[in-house]
Amino acid sequence: MKEAIFVISMGIVLWIIALVFAIVMNADTNVLWICVIGAVLGAIGLRYTIKRGRKGVL
Repeated sequence: MKEAIFVISMGIVLWIIALVFAIVMNADTNVLWICVIGAVLGAIGLRYTIKRGRKGVL
């Protein structure tokens, strides 16, 4: 389970880095929203993975 949490966390970090890069590059609004949604979905996935791990399913 630790590997899954690490991978999901790195994905969230990469989406946040992409968001900062897009803001600096003055990207289109759609690109910014894609980065935000990617980070949010990663956070939801992280929460789900941790919950499933506590139940002993993973």
